[in-house]
Amino acid sequence: MYAIACMKIAIIGSHGCGKTALAFSLCTELQKRGRRVELVVEMARRSPFPINEATSEAGQLWILHRHIAAELEASARADAVVCDRSVLDNYAYYCHKFGRRLHLDALIKEWIGTYTLLVKVPLVDEWLIPDGVRSMDREFQRAIDLLVEDLIADLAEGRTRILRLDYPFDVRQILAALPLDADSR
Repeated sequence: MYAIACMKIAIIGSHGCGKTALAFSLCTELQKRGRRVELVVEMARRSPFPINEATSEAGQLWILHRHIAAELEASARADAVVCDRSVLDNYAYYCHKFGRRLHLDALIKEWIGTYTLLVKVPLVDEWLIPDGVRSMDREFQRAIDLLVEDLIADLAEGRTRILRLDYPFDVRQILAALPLDADSR
């Protein structure tokens, strides 16, 4: 298993459900509690490849591996890392278009163990707002959400703690689930 010495929380789910706002709020609250916090942003927005329904295998692999590298870098600088996505929900986009791959399943399953907590955010229909990046196709959004749930069941259950939020949600639900008095996992 990979060893990450800091507390690492990933906000996961489909696109357009409020993960980014929640991740920023969590960073702020952890900083107020004296933590050195790094935010790992969503890699798809930085991808030089097409994303959403037009994605390519190279694009999805770039996103997945770049995300892992960003988590490693952030973990070296902070005692708390908040991830706007995780390897698991990034992998859901890959699986949607290309299906699951045994070697990637193994990587994701092993990497999941480095998270202190996965926070699954539900779909909130009114939050799918056109921003020039996200797909506005609600069926695509729902398909990704279902794949995230399938991947949680297959690759994450029993490997790390999982908090499933209900709407309305706020950062206090996450803080209550964290070992804030401990130094790490």
